[in-house]
Order: sequence, then C-alpha cells, then structure tokens
Amino acid sequence: MTSDGHLADCRARLAFDLLANTWNAVVLWALRDGPSRHVELRGRVGGISSKVLTETLRRLEFNGLVERRVRAGTASRVVYGLTPLGRTLLGPIDAFGAWAFEHGDEVMAAQERHGG
Repeated sequence: MTSDGHLADCRARLAFDLLANTWNAVVLWALRDGPSRHVELRGRVGGISSKVLTETLRRLEFNGLVERRVRAGTASRVVYGLTPLGRTLLGPIDAFGAWAFEHGDEVMAAQERHGG
C-alpha cells in the first residue's frame, strides 16, 4: 500500500476490489481443481443464478483471472479454468477462509451485540 494516502490509486485497492465481490472469490475457489463447464461450476458453487455466474465469469476473464476455452468434440462445449494469474489468488483466498473459520464466531457475536 502507499503511505501517501492515495488509496484510490493503490494496487492493493485493486486486489481488495477483486475480492470484494463474494462471487469472485467463490468462483475462483471452485475452479481450483481444474476447468469446469458452466453447469458443473454452478452446481459446485451453489446458490448462484446462471446469470450471476455468467457475469462473474466475464468479470474474472476481463481481469485475466479466468480463461474461457471452447473444446471441440462431438458437441462443442465451453469450459472455464484459472489462468496462472488466477491461481495466484488461491493462497490469499484460502488464508482469508482460514481467518473466517477461526474468527467467524467472534464476528457474529459482535454483530449480535450491535443488534445485527
């Protein structure tokens, strides 16, 4: 991060913005074991509409984190997979998940204390 207070232009903010959308991190994590078709990915993620998954995949592709590939065969099918850049986010996502697992109860208790 910059120390001069220009957080709007900070590269760290870019990273935070990428992970601020819940579905971005969830979809990246769901692709960690290899490429997947849209319908398979939607089932793996759960709770996401087809439209929102499509928008998320497009956003991740735009940012260079996911690659869309058309596989030829008896029936052409599109698969989505992580790019090398996308794979670099798996460690931070895992660390954030571990933090949530360890401290989630504390956060929920604080929310309850504040009427949340």
